[in-house]
Amino acid sequence: MEVINATSLKRKTYQVDVKYSLLWECALGIAAITNTPLLDSLEKPMQYWKTVRETFSNDMRHHLEWVEKHNTWKALLQLLHQRDFLDLKDFATFIHSLDEKEFRYICIPFVGMEEQVLRRDAADGDQEAMEQLQTKTEENPFFPRYIEYICKVGVEDLKRHLVAVMTGWYDAIIAPDKENVQKILHTDIEAKLLAKEKMTSEALVAWATSGINYAAEPGVHRVLLIPHMIYRPWSIVADLEDTKVFYYPVANESIAPEDSYMPNNFLVLRHKALGDEMRLRIVKLLFEKSRSLNELTGLLKLGKSTIHHHLKILRSAKLVEIKNSRYVLKQHALFSLSEELELYLHQE
Repeated sequence: MEVINATSLKRKTYQVDVKYSLLWECALGIAAITNTPLLDSLEKPMQYWKTVRETFSNDMRHHLEWVEKHNTWKALLQLLHQRDFLDLKDFATFIHSLDEKEFRYICIPFVGMEEQVLRRDAADGDQEAMEQLQTKTEENPFFPRYIEYICKVGVEDLKRHLVAVMTGWYDAIIAPDKENVQKILHTDIEAKLLAKEKMTSEALVAWATSGINYAAEPGVHRVLLIPHMIYRPWSIVADLEDTKVFYYPVANESIAPEDSYMPNNFLVLRHKALGDEMRLRIVKLLFEKSRSLNELTGLLKLGKSTIHHHLKILRSAKLVEIKNSRYVLKQHALFSLSEELELYLHQE
């Protein structure tokens, strides 16, 4: 039976805003280098990340180990959303100005409007509220442990850690290439602002993120697009009050706008992803139907870690996604490859 929603025949959408900052690039770099399982799927080679770690002092390496253990990169991103900071000094001053309860509240992730009271109570030391938040986020791979850490850690110690790791990364990685990084991020934002005038909100998000089809959700009236270089090719998704955030990879065109022979990074990624016999087998299996990791492992007679590695590459190329714990082929992305290649060949 067909049903008509009589409350509103107008499809809901959302407003898209775009912004960039070297501080976002800094925090996302810290998140990237401490996400060890994902490093081999990032655009920068493993040797780059190894060299970066070796250039840091023992103290900075200790802070990165702390980030990896407790996911404190999430606290950095939560804090950066509080306002538009002028520079790293302004950000550090803001962090130190927060009282204990407000600091914990900001660092605890937004779970939903109905959970805001729990978030406040947990920040105020309520054990039961903290446990309820952990239960509500138990499907997330790190939220429950992270929430407990934020609720129990010494606030002044965490503040010093966050300022130190941001300062260490900024001075070593961002500052030496500051003008170039800022130029690339600015160029990409300008392209997105121009596209915003011509595209629907949904089309703009899909274009910026190279394939994420985000439909409006209840309570979400705004999407915030933030470009990054360091975490390419991945898009990172986060939730704030009223807002969905996409930290998306800058386009190749923004990195080398004068080079008409520069292909789109996802065009390269998708062809690389498909240039492997085992990954093509996986694509064919997923073309037949969605499958779990266990199913793929059984059918391909390979270890889970090997299959997971191939799936990670297909996911980073936006050819495969996860829905309800099953891997799904993004057929539109696969079949549009020939069109994308044709566009590239004809670009001037």
